[in-house]
Amino acid sequence: MADLVLIGLAFGLFIVCPRMAGMAYAISKATKISLIKVAIVGTIFSLPLTIAMVLIFKRFGLPGALGFCILTDFGAALLMREISLEAGIETFIIALFVLLGVKVASIVSTFLHRA
Repeated sequence: MADLVLIGLAFGLFIVCPRMAGMAYAISKATKISLIKVAIVGTIFSLPLTIAMVLIFKRFGLPGALGFCILTDFGAALLMREISLEAGIETFIIALFVLLGVKVASIVSTFLHRA
């Protein structure tokens, strides 16, 4: 049981990222809903999506998981457009940067590994 708590804590620390904080802030600002409420409700909705993502990763590897994440980012952008055009555009731009970041990270890690 202690092992499960430790690995759960490690995973919880790993999945927290500035991108999530930024999107929670953008949603909160666009909707005038409490940042804490956005974070709590968003976390509840994200649980089955996170499970789906790791299962997709297990079966299809990084390309499959990345494809799923791109779909969820575009879904978020569509939903945010309903709230605010600016928030939808921000979400779309963030999705593009994630794609670019994955590609650049792969190139840089390959270069560093060969050096």
